[in-house]
Amino acid sequence: MKDTYKTISRASEEALFKEKNSKFFGYAFPVTSEEEAKGHLEELKKKHHQARHWCYAWQIGKESENHHFRANDDGEPSNSAGMPIYGQIQSFDVTDILIVVVRYFGGVKLGVGGLIQAYKAAAQLALENSRIIERTVDKVFEIKFDYPEMNVVMRLIKENNLNIIKQDLSLDCKIYLSVRKSEAEEIFDKFDSVYKVEIKEKENLNI
Repeated sequence: MKDTYKTISRASEEALFKEKNSKFFGYAFPVTSEEEAKGHLEELKKKHHQARHWCYAWQIGKESENHHFRANDDGEPSNSAGMPIYGQIQSFDVTDILIVVVRYFGGVKLGVGGLIQAYKAAAQLALENSRIIERTVDKVFEIKFDYPEMNVVMRLIKENNLNIIKQDLSLDCKIYLSVRKSEAEEIFDKFDSVYKVEIKEKENLNI
């Protein structure tokens, strides 16, 4: 089971590709929502308010079957900008990412073939300027128990080297764990088999 994915750790440095007096500035940003992508796009439109086109592609989702993406030509000929940018996202096998290429028109038309190559090159440079990292696909479990079970729960967490992301030790105890997907079933069974300890998966990570 593949339970890792590649993304970038932070926004890339600005990349510049020039072709026949046109300038193509490439940027890559880590994103986890369309709203986040829109925010970065708005910032770039303010920064490059004199540019002609702000073309982009983003892909979001930790697992290939759940990926969703968008590619936008922003006034360039159909499929000459957004899809070449998206092609680089696929080529580098990254997700949770937005790539924007800002174009300043230099007075010489490049033709569709020239545009495809230029947008592809600027997107590639932005990715080459990025730090690509590998992360695990995780599931989140809520463990619910009373104080007498605290020792056994903490021992299981320690033995299995599990990551606590939040704990609420008030009236009844709740601990939220982040568990690698490939190990999730085994961990679930370990807690599920302990008397007086409840475990359930949390679909929403905003706990």
